[in-house]
Amino acid sequence: MENINLIPEDQLGVGSGIRLAVCDTEHDLYWRMAIEVAELIKKNNDADEDTIMIVPYGPLGPYSRLVYLVNTYRISLKRCTFINMDEYLTDDKQYLDKSDPLSFRGGMDRIFYSQIDDELNLLPENRHFPIPGEEYRVAELIKKAGKLDMAWGGVGINGHFAFNEPPEPGEVVTADEFLDRPTRVLAISRETKTINAYLNCGGDLDGIPKFWITVGMREIFGARRVRMCMPRDWNAGALRKVLHGGETPAVPCSLFNRHPDAVLYAARVALTSPVPELRIYNKIRHCQPRSYRSRGQPNRGFGRYAMLQFENI
Repeated sequence: MENINLIPEDQLGVGSGIRLAVCDTEHDLYWRMAIEVAELIKKNNDADEDTIMIVPYGPLGPYSRLVYLVNTYRISLKRCTFINMDEYLTDDKQYLDKSDPLSFRGGMDRIFYSQIDDELNLLPENRHFPIPGEEYRVAELIKKAGKLDMAWGGVGINGHFAFNEPPEPGEVVTADEFLDRPTRVLAISRETKTINAYLNCGGDLDGIPKFWITVGMREIFGARRVRMCMPRDWNAGALRKVLHGGETPAVPCSLFNRHPDAVLYAARVALTSPVPELRIYNKIRHCQPRSYRSRGQPNRGFGRYAMLQFENI
């Protein structure tokens, strides 16, 4: 059997049902994702159509760029519906308060909705999260719209999309059964708790909630486009499994090999072979992008090519 970790970088994606789109840097990935979202909304606006998307709270990078594109090029979001794909819950399986630093609902307000010019912004009634106890509402929103234009978001260290975690050890689930899992409340996996504690809580495992709610694979797979983002070095192991490890619920994003329009945006650092070795790991923390601090201003990672690409659509 082929060792997928030894596939040369220039052969990654060959033969996969998922199209690999390589970006030189993490910043380039964020721009490309933001541009695709903006282009789709503009195209629908021009065609007098509504736009409905399942969107993430992570990666965050595309949002500051989308804010810039929307405000600069005056792209109206009035006919958009955004369904955030997941949210952390308390021990009694209710929303965290919006003021909690880990609240995705509060985060979306801070980094996106509050940064869009009022005359362009999504209507408050079109900003949705899955609701504990009312999980059916996500499917209802999509059914009412008659379509789902796109689902986009990051890929977890275990290959999850949204918070659709792989089956637990000993749990037998077929690919078809996994793809039919709807919006639901579930417990966070050990792997996700660990990486999220590292990224968001200084490694404090107790700082990450036990539960969350996620839009299901059933709803996500119905999107016309699925876009996955892998901007980091720790995405390397999952990337190869998603593209070349076969379709398996153990790596949920691998099931998008069945989707007719699935793209994986990957920073070049995520293409490296995850062959084990002891490494000295020094993570350089970058300053918060200026666009999170100063409304409508691009950060220093802004590529001029991004502006030119968008101006030419």
